[in-house]
Amino acid sequence: MTPEVLIAGSTLTPAEVVLVARHGAPAVLAPDTMRRLARDRAVVDDVVNRRVPAYGVTTGLGSRSSHALAREELAEFSVRTVRGRANAVGEPLPTEVVRAAMLARVNGIAAGGSGVQPAVAELLVAMLNEGVHPLVPEVGSIGASDLNQMAHVGLVVIGEGHAEVGGELIDGATALRRRGLAPVALGPKDGLVLCGASPLAAGHGALVVADAATGVVLAQAVAALTFEGFRGNTSPFDARVQAVRAAPGQADAARGLLALLAGGELTDAGNARRMQDPISLRCVSQVHGALHAALTFLTDALEPELNGSGDNPIVLADSGEILSTGNFHTPGLALGCDTLALALCQSASLSVMRTARLLSPATSGIPANATPHGPERSGLASLLKTAQALAAEIRFLSTPVSTDPRYGADGVEDDSTNAAFGARRLTTILARVRYVLAVEAVVAAQAVELARPESVGAGPELLLRAVREVVAPLDEDRPFGDDVERVAREVLGSAELQAALRHITGDPGAA
Repeated sequence: MTPEVLIAGSTLTPAEVVLVARHGAPAVLAPDTMRRLARDRAVVDDVVNRRVPAYGVTTGLGSRSSHALAREELAEFSVRTVRGRANAVGEPLPTEVVRAAMLARVNGIAAGGSGVQPAVAELLVAMLNEGVHPLVPEVGSIGASDLNQMAHVGLVVIGEGHAEVGGELIDGATALRRRGLAPVALGPKDGLVLCGASPLAAGHGALVVADAATGVVLAQAVAALTFEGFRGNTSPFDARVQAVRAAPGQADAARGLLALLAGGELTDAGNARRMQDPISLRCVSQVHGALHAALTFLTDALEPELNGSGDNPIVLADSGEILSTGNFHTPGLALGCDTLALALCQSASLSVMRTARLLSPATSGIPANATPHGPERSGLASLLKTAQALAAEIRFLSTPVSTDPRYGADGVEDDSTNAAFGARRLTTILARVRYVLAVEAVVAAQAVELARPESVGAGPELLLRAVREVVAPLDEDRPFGDDVERVAREVLGSAELQAALRHITGDPGAA
């Protein structure tokens, strides 16, 4: 059985987000959460009763924050807050992304300070556990809270909007009723809490971190397979070489590559075909090290977003105050997404160059275009164009989005981060990167068989066998698009292979 994930507001990890979002692990509120939420809610009730000005509680929002709301309209104002912000458009987000966002939102609520009714948190958890997934269109957040998209979750909480249940898209009220749940009657501040913070960016970011960590492992393994086909020189991975410039992640990448190549001839640099290889091989540890460092940067930026309160305003139960904040703003998370996008672009470009070097007899020492039949055959030459086309898309997608602010609310909201979009486009980039690696793996497998080394490392041997289970060696020219699809899906997408590669390299993800 999938283990329970505790919602305590301070301990949620990206791995736990994956468990809930992708594998249906049950989410459980920590025992003291309801007491904390009730204490915060008492402050909201007190502020309302004393008619103290509090942003979004007893006043309007955005440019209307100076407008005092009448006591009798506060509950309806919460409902209007949700309805008036459910303005996202486009294709529905994948169910796993919606679940990740819901989990991030309820964990932020559990951290305290939102002042929401405890019943709202209980219903969000119940929706996760019962499989009620609000329909959330993919476009609408500029990163100044994920208002326009999270409002679609809020609609289902109040029995409106639409949700997917058991593969069927139905109206929100029916979706709740079908799972034995009931909508919540919103009170003061509840609507703002449902729409507020940046849980879509944080939840999607957690999924991306998990996928990118797998991408690093795959990039290392495919590069190692290319080393075997190219008969590359491993002296750049020597620990003494790495120590003279200790760039972040670089030494770890070098150790991982040597671990993958262990058991083959290339761990002795004297068996290399050339004294000095092209940069795309010689500098793999530098580029993959930078990719690892970028992933660490994003992971570090993600932790406080998953385990902190992004609410504005924030309820301080100890002092009985409600204060305005800027904690919904996520420049660090957006910058982390941009950094990882650029690092993935570097890594993909390197993979394309390695593929090109394998196909060139002047650098690889194997027959041109990796065909055993000579110049009258095309071999794998045209696959390089596919890799280059993928790299072009990745370069376009890696353009930073955190530097593209928007102006709104009569100048009150005069900066934004685009963090949710930054996380979403990483999913597309990672899919393209996997195809790039699949192309390289197909070519590298052919190169190894043409080079005919006496022995290859444990990692390349494992990957070569997996490739050959779904793709036959090249003899006569044939279409290779479907082969690349199979390698991307069945080989690089294999959880069993990923775990085996992690075990070889000692990657902690193996646990």
